Amino acid sequence: MDYAPSPDSHARAATAAPPVPVKIIVAGGFGVGKTTTVGAISEIAPLTTEAEMTMESVGVDDPGGTGKTTTTIAMDFGCVTIDHTLKLYLFGTPGQSRFAFMWDDLIRGALGALVVVDTSRIDDCYPAVDYFERAGLPFAVGVNTFNGQLGYNLDEVRWALAVRDDVPIVPFDARFRGSVRDALLVVLDQALHKAVRMRQS
Repeated sequence: MDYAPSPDSHARAATAAPPVPVKIIVAGGFGVGKTTTVGAISEIAPLTTEAEMTMESVGVDDPGGTGKTTTTIAMDFGCVTIDHTLKLYLFGTPGQSRFAFMWDDLIRGALGALVVVDTSRIDDCYPAVDYFERAGLPFAVGVNTFNGQLGYNLDEVRWALAVRDDVPIVPFDARFRGSVRDALLVVLDQALHKAVRMRQS
């Protein structure tokens, strides 16, 4: 006797399908909170490539008054399952300009990017914004509210960065999982809108 799968078995099979993997870049200047962002939401112990800043880096690496004694020399990596259909793989870029050559490799296959901004050192964020505009990769600007404080309103940040009106600028706290999740969902929304526009064109 032939066995005909029941509707319930089809539903279970669909539910058991693995989530779609999506690559998201977390970028920005040195010390803006990229490593903290990845670590706050990753469901695995994040892979980091932090190295001590030594005397040899004086005049090469600029801590920018952050008080940081380490720097990311390759990338940060983490992942988070949004739901049973979607899993984000997060790649944090190195912030120091001498590692910028790695960015072209890191963005391959990425769906979008979150550019993390520290409003006390907003000049450090220009290169990341310019990079993703040139690359044509959908991105959102996440203003890291260190200790819950937003140094400037979002319109001032948009003006200072000369960011297009269609690029979202959102406040978030890199220390807290829920806040990071909300910022990443904005990035996904941007990527979805771009995909729809491409299909319609």
